[in-house]
Formats: sequence, C-alpha cells, structure tokens
Amino acid sequence: MISRRELFPHVIEMNHQARQRLGCSVYLIYDEADWLLIDIGYEDTAEEIVDLIRQMNFALSSCRYLICTHADVDHIQGMKRAQELLPSAKLLGHPECKLHLAGPDRIITFAEIAAQGISIDLPAIEVQQTIEEGDVLSLGSLKIDVWTTPGHTPGQLAFKFGKLLFAGDNLFRDGSVGNIDAHHGSDIASFITSLERIRDADVEWLLPSHGPVFRKEPQMVQKTINRLKEYQHMADFGTCAVDWPLLDEWEEELARGTMPE
Repeated sequence: MISRRELFPHVIEMNHQARQRLGCSVYLIYDEADWLLIDIGYEDTAEEIVDLIRQMNFALSSCRYLICTHADVDHIQGMKRAQELLPSAKLLGHPECKLHLAGPDRIITFAEIAAQGISIDLPAIEVQQTIEEGDVLSLGSLKIDVWTTPGHTPGQLAFKFGKLLFAGDNLFRDGSVGNIDAHHGSDIASFITSLERIRDADVEWLLPSHGPVFRKEPQMVQKTINRLKEYQHMADFGTCAVDWPLLDEWEEELARGTMPE
C-alpha cells in the first residue's frame, strides 16, 4: 500500500499522487469506501491510474462513478478501458457529451484535426447516465453539486464540493481558458457567463482539468473575463465573435473617401 496524498480532505489528484504528469488532471473523490473519478485522460495511462488507485488501497469494486467533464479526447479517450477495469462504476456526462461520444464525433471531440495532422483513436463510449445543472451527486455522506458551464464546449460541466470547484476547462492558473474553436461548439458569450458565475461563487479553490490547483482570485478571473469580452469584437476567433467594429469604421471611411495616413 502507498500513502494517499490528499490535496484537500476527501480529494486526491492522480498526477499529484504520482508526482509526474500523466495527462489531464484526474480527480478522485472518496468518502469511506465509496469513490469516484472525474475524467481519466488518454487510454495509454488509464491502467496506470487504476493500478495506482489499487495501490492506495481503494477497492475497485467500490468505484461509484466515472465522470466526464466534457467530451474532449484528452479527457475521455481512456474511459472505455476504465469501464472495463471498473465495471461497477456508472459513466456520467452531460447530454451533449453522451451524444458526441456515442458516434463518436471526431471533430467536436478534437480526435481529428486534419490541418495539424492530428488523428487519435477514439472508441464509441456509452455515457450511462446524463447529468446537468442542478443535479446533486451523493458519495457516501458527501454531496457534490453539478454545474453546467458552457463556453469551451456546450456540454462542459463543473462540480462544486464545499469551497472547492472542479472547474474543468473553464479557467487555469495562468488566466487562460479552454480552447475557443467554432468547430468545437465554443461560445464566447456563454464562456463569459460561466466565468462570471465562478468569479461570484462562494468557492475558495479552483481545481482545473489541466495544470495546478489554485486559489480563486476574483481580480484574476475578471481579467480573463475582460479579455474574452474583447474577443467578441475582434476577428481573432472568427465566427465565435459577435461583431467586428473595424468593418463598420472602414465602411464610414469609404463613404468619406478617407485616405491612408
């Protein structure tokens, strides 16, 4: 048996536990014998993660849930293998996640990005129970609130547990956010709303899906919100923007016959 390295009471992060980067953040929450996993990462580390859990003296038969924060391949490619290793667990995800993994949709999940030569194997994965805003997960005596926080994807979920928020790809310690891409279903206005909710929530710590856990600082969150608000009015993100004021300015300059200065 190896010692459990809790980040907070009832919470272990598997990269932190292993003291090496295994992939996306994989959170284990437990109470007494019952436990769950939030995300699993790529298939090639799924067995390593489950073996590490076994070495921490968790009974594999006591895994209640496998949870998808969203359908991105770097978060869920290993879920099918995890289901084989943890057959007593129920796989949970947002209805959009269930839809995109059933196919699976290789574009929305980022399994296929032809322009960058990315083509990743992604088996069809069955989400056995859908969860969304307002649902509450019970784990032993613990209660975990489900939030739907769209923006990065329509089906992005976050999970509030006391003063902790398992924030998915909403926000990272450097102030960056999950990829904004029209082919991914991203929506900047929704992203801003989700970040405003996180900014105003009574949580103290953000546990993201990539990188280190960090203390929530409303000023930092607001800085990110301000940047995304600017994105809505610039060409940087194409059809994810709501308008492009420069073209209105150009039209006025054309009507006036303005010459370059």
